[in-house]
This record gives sequence, C-alpha cells and structure tokens, in this order.
Amino acid sequence: MNAPFSFPADAGPFVWILLGLAFLALVFVVERTMFLHRGLVLSSDFIDGVRNNLKAQRPLEALAACEESPGPIPRVVKAALLRADGTEEAMRAAAIQAALLELPVLERRLGTISAIGRVAPLIGLTAAIFSGFHLASGLHDGSVYASANKLFPDILSALANAGFSLVIATGCTLAHHFLVGRVRSIVTEMEIAAHSIITFVHHELPTEKERSV
Repeated sequence: MNAPFSFPADAGPFVWILLGLAFLALVFVVERTMFLHRGLVLSSDFIDGVRNNLKAQRPLEALAACEESPGPIPRVVKAALLRADGTEEAMRAAAIQAALLELPVLERRLGTISAIGRVAPLIGLTAAIFSGFHLASGLHDGSVYASANKLFPDILSALANAGFSLVIATGCTLAHHFLVGRVRSIVTEMEIAAHSIITFVHHELPTEKERSV
C-alpha cells in the first residue's frame, strides 16, 4: 500500500515557489496592516488639541503636537500650519503637497501584494501542466499503463498546486482590498484635518480674536 499524499513534500518543486510567495505576501500584509493602523490617527481629537493651542496663542505648541503625533495626518497639518501666516490658498497648497508626499509611503508594497495574487494562479497552472505532461509521457511509453497507484501522484500534485495557488490569490485579493480601504480612510482623514485647520485659521480664529477684543 502506497503512503498517503503529503503536502507540500509530494506536491513537486513548484509548491516551494508558492510557499515562498505566500510567506512574502503574509509578511507584507502584516507589516502594512500595522503601519497603516499606526498612521490612522483620530483626526477629531488631534485637531481639537491643535485648535486649542492656536486659540491660546500657542502656535509653537501646536507644531510640537504635530511633531509628537505619529502618522501622516499630523505631518499634513504641520505643513499647513507652517504657512499659516500666508493666504488660505498657500496653506491649502502646502497641505496638498505634503499629502502627495505621504501617498507613496502609504501605498508601498500594495502593488507587490496584488502582483503575488495575480502570479500565484499562473504558477499553479504551470505546475498542473507539468504534472499533466509527466503523466501523459508515462501513459505514452506505457510505464504507468493501467496503474492507478502511479497515476494518482501526478493528479494529486496538479490539484494541490492549483488549489494552493488559488488560496494564495484569494488571500492576496482580500488583503489588498482591505489595505486599500485603510489607505483611503487615511487619505480622507488627511483631507478632513487639513480643511478643518485651514478653515479654523482663516475664518474662525480671526472672528474669535475680534470677539475677545
């Protein structure tokens, strides 16, 4: 009686490529998830602190709060505050420029995760084709003729590689969709924070100063 099929030992050489891709994708997904989680600062609480410092005529403390807070949102707000003495358009342009610099950092490795999800099924298909070619060659020369025990290893190897590659593709697709959603959330938070602080500096703060006088 033949030994049962063992994955990945009996799945052929291509399965080790798939395992390497799966490990790489897992590392990238975990790293990106942790990075984007740290970058998603609650803009409402952060902006309230900056606004309070500006109301109290403490612009340096407001900039210090931006320096001490992690993530791209404080950096965008800081870029806008550094142009607070200029026009509203100047502040908005500085915030946009800072946000554009943050985007490549936020989207880093997302393309690689997506690429692994697209390539894995192709490798699985290649492995299945090679297993089918080996099986067909054996049938042609008669070495495995009418021998189910010799047919099954190639069939199981083809199915294992194809199935595993689809699992990798599915995981990468879901992870990519999740991470893109996190990036969009951060971008939205950056827009809200920048708009809020610019509106406060050029519209609300002057009104409050006039009332205090």
